[in-house]
Amino acid sequence: MSSALSGLRILEVHGGVATRYCGHLFVAHGATVHQFGRSHDKSCVGYGSAGSEAFASWLDAGKICIDDDLQNSLRKFGRGADLVIAGQDAAAVAVMDGTLDSTNLSDVTRLGLTWFARGGPYRAWTGSDAIIQAMSAVAYATGPKDGAPMLPRGHAPQIIGGATAFIAGLAAILGKQNGWAGRKIDVNILEANLCLSESGTASAALTGDRTVRRGINRFSPTFPGGIYQARDGWIGVTALTPPQWRSLCDLIGKPDLAKNPNHLVSLQRMTDADELDKHLIAAFKTKQASFWLHEGQRLRIPMAPVPDLKDLPKTPHWRERGSFESIPGLKGAVAPSMPFHSTPLPSTAAQRRKPKQVPALPLSGLRVLDLSMGWAGPLAARHFADLGADVVKVESCSHFDWWRGFDGSMEGDPPPYETRPSFLMVNRNKHGVTLDLKSEAGKALTRRLAAGSDLVIENFAPGVLDKLGLGANSLIKEKADLIFLAMGAFGAKGAWRSFRAYGSTVEQASGLPFVNGKADDPPTMQHVAYGDPIAGIYGAIACLIALYERNKQNTGSVIDLGQVECLFQLCADAIIAQSVQETTLKREGSRHPASALRTVVASNVPDRWVAISIETTPQWNAVATIINRPDLAVDSAAKLTVMKTREAEMERAVAAFFSVGSAAELVATMQAKNVPAGQVYAAIDLLDDPQLIHDGFWRRAERRFIGHHVVPHAPYRLDGQRPPLRNPSPTLGEHNDAVLGGDLGLSPQDLSKLSEQGVIGTRAVLNG
Repeated sequence: MSSALSGLRILEVHGGVATRYCGHLFVAHGATVHQFGRSHDKSCVGYGSAGSEAFASWLDAGKICIDDDLQNSLRKFGRGADLVIAGQDAAAVAVMDGTLDSTNLSDVTRLGLTWFARGGPYRAWTGSDAIIQAMSAVAYATGPKDGAPMLPRGHAPQIIGGATAFIAGLAAILGKQNGWAGRKIDVNILEANLCLSESGTASAALTGDRTVRRGINRFSPTFPGGIYQARDGWIGVTALTPPQWRSLCDLIGKPDLAKNPNHLVSLQRMTDADELDKHLIAAFKTKQASFWLHEGQRLRIPMAPVPDLKDLPKTPHWRERGSFESIPGLKGAVAPSMPFHSTPLPSTAAQRRKPKQVPALPLSGLRVLDLSMGWAGPLAARHFADLGADVVKVESCSHFDWWRGFDGSMEGDPPPYETRPSFLMVNRNKHGVTLDLKSEAGKALTRRLAAGSDLVIENFAPGVLDKLGLGANSLIKEKADLIFLAMGAFGAKGAWRSFRAYGSTVEQASGLPFVNGKADDPPTMQHVAYGDPIAGIYGAIACLIALYERNKQNTGSVIDLGQVECLFQLCADAIIAQSVQETTLKREGSRHPASALRTVVASNVPDRWVAISIETTPQWNAVATIINRPDLAVDSAAKLTVMKTREAEMERAVAAFFSVGSAAELVATMQAKNVPAGQVYAAIDLLDDPQLIHDGFWRRAERRFIGHHVVPHAPYRLDGQRPPLRNPSPTLGEHNDAVLGGDLGLSPQDLSKLSEQGVIGTRAVLNG
């Protein structure tokens, strides 16, 4: 366990998985966490009784359990607390606010975590992981092409919510050290999970296109980007760029497939996916997974190992990295450890900037050098930008951020690389410069930017920046207390450290595919690039922890984050449950062993679906009443096993009732009776969601080349206000003059000369 947060005192009201996981992150890094109300919680949170017990033990390990009422507990432990965590519904947060006021603790920072925003039409709705999966547009694209969407299993939405709340909570603590005066922070689980679908929604806002469910392990715009059966197991494959596709065709002995000009671009290949898959499926079955993995990686094709939940903790690469640890007091129970490793630098007496006035946002005054590309690193940096830090994004002159474009023409008016919604989503509130990172002048300028920064974030393949002379060892010479985050897919050490990967590769290797899908499905993915946004969240977490330790110990850090390891956190309940039982966890589609009913049913409008998640006897009986089936009601004292015996019958009855009704009206009827239900949204549907409209979650930004476009707000409120949009994502090299001239002091003549030399130019080529 890390001691980076030692000295912090956190108070946590025992709630759902999200609040407990937020507290878990604090205690795992050395904070003292007092937890109130644990003895009154009877909720089932895992797979079976043994799995539930082990998962609960992992969530609450190291916390000091206080068995007293809230008011007395706050009187005893509230004075001097750094943060109070309350949730997971609006009523619980309101009770906490009232109790803090009545005990004269209104100056204590309160972090409120709820399923939905505390105002608006969903303020009193009952949430669950299944409903958030449905309403965040994650579930819609998962499942068979011609059937119902499939609900992913597990507690990923609450883990994401708790992790996002941790970011806001620790940022607030850091802000208070610099004079920020905020006191109340609100995070809701639905909005926290929209990081998974916001780029798809923004794209739909431009095109009007509705997501197409293409079948198991097929997600636009990537083909191939799924999991295939090898002779002795499974292999993950993602061939996104034209060179990767050509290499893959050569590898499977089908070079003629690559000669079809209609298959050069990934989205074009998706059109003929059924026919192309015949070749891929047949080829991969001929050799062992290890052959495909290493030969594919040798050819620079992102290929992934796909170990199941039993083999995952035993894998040599993860053992070398210490990715799993035992749960104290539970024999044989294994859980994921933290997905990053921080190496402190020698202590220094370096002087740090102090804000000249009261900061408007918690991280005002911090400077971040963003050397990352794509989704993961830029999202980590975006959290800092949203919370007030000055973030400078550096792109190479010739190989700029590949999320501007990876497989299409770079020519056009407006330039295609200036209109990609994915890039626009994760780079707001940043300043953008272009530098030739292969030239000595470009490297020198990058080092000068690092010397004026508190934090560097990069997600190049391990070793790439070292070869350029811009790795951690080089940049910490420029600033002794620098924090340097490296975000390799498989981490910076271990046998697989150099593996090429995308967010899909990360999910394929994470164990999550063995949680989802039906028994006869291949290991089932749930997102086109699940690993990216999740790694971005944990990248921000790792950096905030390092910043707190730096303020305390006067030391910088070099952080090695493994993106695959971040996804271990999301399937921790399944990994833990598998470790305490001999039999393999069953995959049952949308069903879950801890839910009496968990299903997706059609409404009276084609392709409009509703998700229902029943977890208690009152919810079960409420549904029986709503659908006019009193014969399905059970005794109020009935246990889960009794309802499970009638699950299939209830599924059929609910499906029949919903098939003649409006999705929105049926959901409202269910929620009025405290039954977790929600529409299964496609990405475009999020633009019209009543709650998100009420909250103003989507806003319009003005930007050169694209004009007005949709962007989301940050997923947290600070004293009731969302962090502002200070500027939209930068155009290529937009802030060269302001940053290189204003911050580094280069004259107009210097800048003109560097431009002529190509050091700060924009020679666009595709990233292959």
